[in-house]
Amino acid sequence: MSRNKDRLGGPHSVNTGAPPSATPSTSAPAQQPFSFVVPTTFVDLPSKGRYYPPDHPLHMQDTIEIKHMTAKEEDILTSRALIKKGVALDRVIQNLILNDSINSDRLLVGDRNAIVIAARIAAYGADYETKVNCPSCGASQNYCFDLIAAESTDSEISDDMNVTDNQNGTFDVVLPVTQLTVTFRLLTGIDEKGIINNFSQNKKKAAANKGLENNITTHLNSIIVAISGDSSPNAKKYLIDNLPSMDSRHLRFAHQMATPNVELSETFTCSECDFEQEMEVPLTADFFWPKR
Repeated sequence: MSRNKDRLGGPHSVNTGAPPSATPSTSAPAQQPFSFVVPTTFVDLPSKGRYYPPDHPLHMQDTIEIKHMTAKEEDILTSRALIKKGVALDRVIQNLILNDSINSDRLLVGDRNAIVIAARIAAYGADYETKVNCPSCGASQNYCFDLIAAESTDSEISDDMNVTDNQNGTFDVVLPVTQLTVTFRLLTGIDEKGIINNFSQNKKKAAANKGLENNITTHLNSIIVAISGDSSPNAKKYLIDNLPSMDSRHLRFAHQMATPNVELSETFTCSECDFEQEMEVPLTADFFWPKR
């Protein structure tokens, strides 16, 4: 099955709004010097709303409306306290979403990524210049990526993967070795943060105890819902501890292919050695703080 991609492009529509006419008021202590409406952008959702439950505001919705970043959001991005807690970007995403009933932490990972990219394009433009190291010669150089080239990728599940879409944000996959049917789910923003935090803690523990990091089993624990209908913690733990490598790889690949996301890659050409390679766009601090 071919990958279904749609160009994210820039902002799809901007609602500049008409400035409301100022009417004199004798009761008001002071009039505003001017009035304007912050423009908004409609962002295409990679999920197209298909994987949210029926009671979710984005169920079967293709787009989400966000406002453009303002100085207030820039304050959030530079707050040392919020950066230290790792919640600065989360606060910005929540601020930008116009629908107050939507919790940004509960958005699917791909949809959150689409919002971040669209917000950056609306705020600073599509050119993203940052330093990269050539994979071949190691030379460090400035490189300009075009964020307009970002593409929305739909679920790509082929018939030979034995994966069934349950139409509720979960999928069933029959594992090739054990022949068990495992139900897995798509991850949200809060799941992603939990995985990242676990990876960081595991790395510190492994460094202190000279042990192994358990990144793969942590990831499996986050996505597995049930095994042949058994959703008990004991069943999940037993499977993860004893899952053959071929089954583990197949499950993780099925999850990757089922996840709608934003593909942000571009052909990198080294200015020193002319090496060419498809490269994931690195999301460094320059992403929201371009050089002027």
